[in-house]
Amino acid sequence: MVKKKSKNKAGSNTIALNKKARHEYHIDDEIEAGIELQGWEVKSLRQGKANIAESYVFLRDGEAYISGMSIIPLNQASTHIVAEPTRVRKLLLKRKELDNLIGRVNREGMTLVATALYWSRSWAKLKVGVAKGKKLHDKRADLKEKDWARDKARIMKSNLR
Repeated sequence: MVKKKSKNKAGSNTIALNKKARHEYHIDDEIEAGIELQGWEVKSLRQGKANIAESYVFLRDGEAYISGMSIIPLNQASTHIVAEPTRVRKLLLKRKELDNLIGRVNREGMTLVATALYWSRSWAKLKVGVAKGKKLHDKRADLKEKDWARDKARIMKSNLR
């Protein structure tokens, strides 16, 4: 009897998360976008050498780009080229999705935030959130709700014993 190969590999598909985005913005909806990468960048992503915490997505000439995303080059992978870790990378989106994003950013004053970088099969994907900035009192209210949920879970757990 031949064993079937498992589709799920050990480990996570997530490369990098932007945890600060949920604290700083109200995220309405998220869109999955491909990223235009060079060969050395793919090898570095396989090693998990990426950071999207300081990145932002912008629209120019009907296309979407990400700036500030840092991919640290590997010494053995990028020997024959000059690697630029924080270059501007193009996002690969369908025209309908781009038109939707352009309309929401221009009309509604929304902003685009990179929330997660992950593998979808063998492709690197970026989750882009359409967001609106939070005010200080909104951030405080969210922290208060989070603290109460944690305390409530702790109380319920102690009551079950």
